[in-house]
Amino acid sequence: MANNTPPSGIILHKKSKSIELSYGDISYNLSAEYLRVYSPSAEVRGHGAGQEVLQTNKEQVGINQLEPSGNYALKIHFDDGHNSGLFSWDYLYDLATQQQARWQDYLDRLKKAGYQRQSD
Repeated sequence: MANNTPPSGIILHKKSKSIELSYGDISYNLSAEYLRVYSPSAEVRGHGAGQEVLQTNKEQVGINQLEPSGNYALKIHFDDGHNSGLFSWDYLYDLATQQQARWQDYLDRLKKAGYQRQSD
């Protein structure tokens, strides 16, 4: 389902390193790590199919700032210096509603690559 309208609410929770997106009476909490590893930037996605770069060592990443980009996207400034991805409203909605499956896919890819996540 496409949802090109912005969330009705966006709250940055610096302490818990997450953002809360509200769509009407439904809220989603997305961790900075989750958003960072699914950044829509070329650095993460590559420049075509099969060129994706598995992101590691992002367990402690935080968010410094959220910046609207026109009427269509959100630019997230991560504290590791990454800020080149524009998260469209549609993509953010997809990340929110598909969070469980996407996170499990990420964990599976880390395991396949032999990477052990650092615990908090």
